[in-house]
Order: sequence, then C-alpha cells, then structure tokens
Amino acid sequence: MSTTTMTPMPMDSLQPFPIPGGDNLLALRKTRSRGKHLLVASIASLTAMCLLAVVIFHGYVAWMLAYPFVAPLASNPKDAIGVEYEDVVFPSRSGDTTVSGWFIPAGSDSADAESSTRTVIFSHGYGANREESWVPMYELSEMLHGLNYNILLFDYGYASKQYKAPATGGLEEAQQLLAAVDYVKSRGAEDIVVWGFSMGAGTALQAGLQTDAIDAMILDSLFIPSPEALFDNLNQFVSLPRFSLPLIQSLIPLWTGTSFGNIPAEEVISNVYDIPLFIMHGTNDVKAPYQTAEAVAEGQGNVLSRTWIVQDGQHELLFRAHPSEYIQRAALFLSQVDQQLQAEKA
Repeated sequence: MSTTTMTPMPMDSLQPFPIPGGDNLLALRKTRSRGKHLLVASIASLTAMCLLAVVIFHGYVAWMLAYPFVAPLASNPKDAIGVEYEDVVFPSRSGDTTVSGWFIPAGSDSADAESSTRTVIFSHGYGANREESWVPMYELSEMLHGLNYNILLFDYGYASKQYKAPATGGLEEAQQLLAAVDYVKSRGAEDIVVWGFSMGAGTALQAGLQTDAIDAMILDSLFIPSPEALFDNLNQFVSLPRFSLPLIQSLIPLWTGTSFGNIPAEEVISNVYDIPLFIMHGTNDVKAPYQTAEAVAEGQGNVLSRTWIVQDGQHELLFRAHPSEYIQRAALFLSQVDQQLQAEKA
C-alpha cells in the first residue's frame, strides 16, 4: 500500500476559477460606464452652451435697446431752412450726462431774439436725433420761427455722437429734458412749450411730473415705454417667446444702470396735468396704441387740453398725411396757450 503525501499550498497562491471571457466583460462594463459619463457630460455641455447662447442673445437685445442705431446729423437749421442758430452744450439735470443741441433765436435779427420770451423745446423720438426728418423738425421749426418763438432742438444721450449715453426709457432722458428747460430759462424764456414725438412725448410727461416750469405740451404719437410696450415693439422685428421679457428686463441694467421697471408708466397715464396738453395720435399706430393716448387725455382738466385722433394715422406720420391740418391745429393751440399765459400775467 502506497501513500501519497500532498504538500499544502499557501492560501495566497490560490487563483479564482477562471471565467470564460471575463476580461472582455469587465472591459465592456468599463466602456459602457465611460460612455454614460461622456453622454451626461455632452448633454450638460450642450445645455450650458444653449443657456449661454440664450443669455448672450438676450444680452445683445438689451444692448440694442440701450444703444439703438441713430443716423448722424445730416444738416443744420442754416442750411435746411436758412435761419441762424447756435450750437449749445449743457449738463443734464442729474449731472450724469451731457446734452448738446441747437438754439434758434426768434425773429430775423438779434433785437427780435431778445424780445421774445416764448420758446418751444422739441423732444425727439427713440431711434432718432434732433433732426427727425420724417416728422419733420425743420418744417415745424420754420413755422415756429415765423411765429416769433425761440426754438431748442437737442439730442437725447442715445442719439448723441459726442456725448453718448444709454437709453433709459425716459428716466435719464427726463433729466436731460429738464436741463433743456433750465437752459432756455437762462436765455430768458418765460413761456415754455415742449413738443414731443413718440417716446420723446412720453419723456415730456415724465418730466412734467417733476416740474411746473413747462407751460404746455404738444404730444405727437405718444409712446410710454412700459416693459410690455417695449416687448410688443421688439416682436415686430423679431419673434420672441414670452420668457424673453423678464430676461431682457434683468439684463437691461447691465448696459443702462437703471431698470425699465422704474419707469413710472402708470403714474404718467393716470396723472392730471395742470397745463394744456394737445395729444395727437393715429388709429393705425402699430408702435403705440391710440387707446393709451386716449387714456391720458381722458383725465385732463385744463380747458385748452384737446385730442386729435387721426383715422388711419400712422406712428409719427400725421404731419406727412395731413400737413395743412397739422399746422393749423398746432398753430391754433399755441395761439390759445399764449393768450391764456398773457391773461394770467395781466
């Protein structure tokens, strides 16, 4: 009988029972895991890129609102209508911006200029400058010059090439307009009329909340820049989803330092102004609904306040459509305002 003696093997030398294809299975699992991580990372990166693109796009829209394209000045009062003028520069009432413009003395000589204490300040619309040819400013200036009014035409900051400043929906623009009022008063103006167009008309009403130095206003195609109104106007050029409005509003302060939510739109519409307002608006105005103009006019109590709602009239094109009637109505309003002011002084 033979005996076989087996030498015990150390435990650490034992190997697990081999699994057929085990290495391949482990590699496959690792590959799948890496694939999942890459997919998640790719989706996250793509999402982040899309969100960044959305923010950049809306930031660009906000920038365009703050700095709209405005054509440079093409002429001047001397070349356009043959009247003498002065280049003027003065600081905004806030002190944050600088205003430049043209001052046209009344009459045909310096004696007439010194004797006239009546001044019209033009308040141009958004996206335009002091010339605003489609209104047109020069023709209206020629009429006023013939009626012995001093005239001030100036650029809001967003329209200025030399003193560029962002558009603020009337917040800083009202301070620039108030500075224009201060300036003409320094030139001897006692009776001051602000003639505003589109957002320049809305800015005039904002300024009217802060001063009693304006004696009357003519408001053509009144636009009050509430966030909703601005969004509706943007949608005429590019279709935007509704979530764009709060996003643009949140980005506007990056460029302007102010929020459009601070624009006192409701106060402007509901305020009862002591001065005469001549509000003219077209029923086919796609930028500023005429119902807003009617809402402003409805609450006014001055006996000289009036409205002219032009059937099928378009935004800032009322003069172009009805030049003779436009001039007659405006001249009559100015004459009646002048009579009222002179009676108050007597």
